[in-house]
Amino acid sequence: MTQISSPAPTQAISVWLTSADRSRLFECTENAVFFQTGAGVGPVITLDPAQTRQTMEGFGFSLTGGSAMLISRLPTDVKQNLLNELFLADADGIGVSFLRLSIGASDLSEYSYSYDDMPEGQTDYQLVNFDLDAGDREVVPLLREILALNPDIKIIATPWSAPRWMKTNQGSVGGKLRPECYAVYAQYFVKYLLAMRERGIVVDAITPQNEPQNFKNDPSMVMDAAEQAEFVKTYLGPALVEAGLAEVEILCWDHNCDVKEYPLAVFADAGARNYLRGSAWHLYGGDISVLSEMHAAYPDMKLYFTEQWVGSDGEFGGDLMWHIRHVLIGACRNWSSAVLEWNLAADPFCCPHTPGGEARCVGALTIDGDRVERNVAYYIIGHAAKAVRPGAVRIHSSDDLLPNVAFSTPDGKLALIVLNDGDTAVGFDIRYRELAARAEIPAKSVATYLWPAD
Repeated sequence: MTQISSPAPTQAISVWLTSADRSRLFECTENAVFFQTGAGVGPVITLDPAQTRQTMEGFGFSLTGGSAMLISRLPTDVKQNLLNELFLADADGIGVSFLRLSIGASDLSEYSYSYDDMPEGQTDYQLVNFDLDAGDREVVPLLREILALNPDIKIIATPWSAPRWMKTNQGSVGGKLRPECYAVYAQYFVKYLLAMRERGIVVDAITPQNEPQNFKNDPSMVMDAAEQAEFVKTYLGPALVEAGLAEVEILCWDHNCDVKEYPLAVFADAGARNYLRGSAWHLYGGDISVLSEMHAAYPDMKLYFTEQWVGSDGEFGGDLMWHIRHVLIGACRNWSSAVLEWNLAADPFCCPHTPGGEARCVGALTIDGDRVERNVAYYIIGHAAKAVRPGAVRIHSSDDLLPNVAFSTPDGKLALIVLNDGDTAVGFDIRYRELAARAEIPAKSVATYLWPAD
């Protein structure tokens, strides 16, 4: 970073920097750049805190069953230090503030299961066999440890599939929810939410189905827009209200940016919209700008970006540049209130996963015995979660120079995340009120700038 020359700087900026070549990995420099009065020179990123956008609710990962298993098996001191680093924002912590859970198995569980599996040919419409400990048993204990560190962490949960006996194909992969099982499936959600609360875990939001057009994953379940609208308005929404769980937010869709017609169709059903709080998104297809289209159509409905994986065939630098541009900066600039990367942890072989699940998912952490390696998703989320705490508000920042996004934080600071995915360093001015600060961001790098607003 290039420090501007000023005999009496009015404000100092702290900078965190990560480079594609890994020469800097969330490297922090205090007082690296100074503001001074005057117009400054050169290209400019201008911030205007008076022009506010969405309130941010958090940044984080999915705590998959596999992630919880690997972290839980670490030696006690290693595990505690890691949890402090992940979930606290002070000292060396990155301050993860949002987690996604699977209701039952995800494809990054060891095997497919639900909380109410029955022998073939049998049903359980009263859900008497519901068992929160049916699989992924490390999730709840680890969550309780996490909540002891950060009781305000936000949680969203989603199922990959209903129990097999509720489905048209009686299997874990594909199939649809049988119409006669809509009511009992709504009660399945209620059972889950109440069982989690009994264990001290409040789930803040749910989606009815992960990737409802994905019929190949293990587990998975197909649910079209009309079916999702019917399920929400007639069964799931009323069931939550009746159970005293009306404050649990329901978000529709939870799939890619290339099929906006699906959530638009769900929102078009006034009965379903009455129970919905927003929509959730992935970016395995389409363009992130579709979130702005959704905001324009339904400005009262919030947007969450809930999943983006890193594959084992990728490489650190390219993944860093793409995810920062499209997922972190892109989702925030297009009105998302939360940004989550995919699984928190995997082993060196991208395990565990179900027999038919995705076998190439690199975790934000690679855990090998008692060794923990931090991967690209860790740094992607760290660049936002550390500085942009829940309750921060996105503010206007000009974007004609470098991809960037800016926030006003609850503790009276301003945060600016800037990407330079070009091949040469770029010098620029950060302009705020009557102040300007000269900064330089190296080639193929992302920087987070943080300073007091006044």
